[in-house]
Amino acid sequence: MREIGFIGAFDKTDMLTRIAKIITGLGQKTIIIDSTINQKAKYIIPVINPTTTYITEFEGFDVAVGFHNMSEMREYLGLAEHEELEYDIALIDIDSSSSFEGFNMGDASTNYFVTSFDVFSLKKGLEILSGINYNIFLKKIIYTQTMSKEEDDYLNFLSKDYPITWDEDKIFFPLEMGDQSVIIEGQRVSKIKFKSLSSNYKDSLLYIVEDILREVNPNEVKRTMKIIEKNQ
Repeated sequence: MREIGFIGAFDKTDMLTRIAKIITGLGQKTIIIDSTINQKAKYIIPVINPTTTYITEFEGFDVAVGFHNMSEMREYLGLAEHEELEYDIALIDIDSSSSFEGFNMGDASTNYFVTSFDVFSLKKGLEILSGINYNIFLKKIIYTQTMSKEEDDYLNFLSKDYPITWDEDKIFFPLEMGDQSVIIEGQRVSKIKFKSLSSNYKDSLLYIVEDILREVNPNEVKRTMKIIEKNQ
């Protein structure tokens, strides 16, 4: 199982559900693990009988809420400690240092740092990494209308004393009201909507999926998203 970390104080749930939908469409058994403090997945993803910890199916992939580490998930699923979870891809939403350590994100296949450029998201996001004493390689996912060198320099300045090596590549999500309207409407009807999302937003989703599944032809990723859109 490949574990992919999405680290930061910025809200990541809606992005992750769309990434999971595409990856599932490519035949990969996928789970989102919401280990965040607010547990947004509990409120926007329908479940019949929510408990303190649970795993539920949603649009072809699974969503886990309330777990602090993989051992708790194995126990919930009735697996022995040495057994692997039966997923190809785990997308892990991290917003605290305890979850970072609990899920051993230093050993993850890939880690993304997700933020906007508001000071809270930047500083609170970096605080998650304040307790680690080893270097971690991160790729930036940045929600911004326009990306300026000054903004990126500010993030680099704030992180200069952290054990971070930044990937040279950056992924941008535009902050467009139209995208937010599509996302909110999808939440109301408990559906993952792709139609009417901006081309920039969809391109960013595709880029992340292609980055996670580098063995898959990018044309196949694009075709899968088009099929999902067509069936909505």
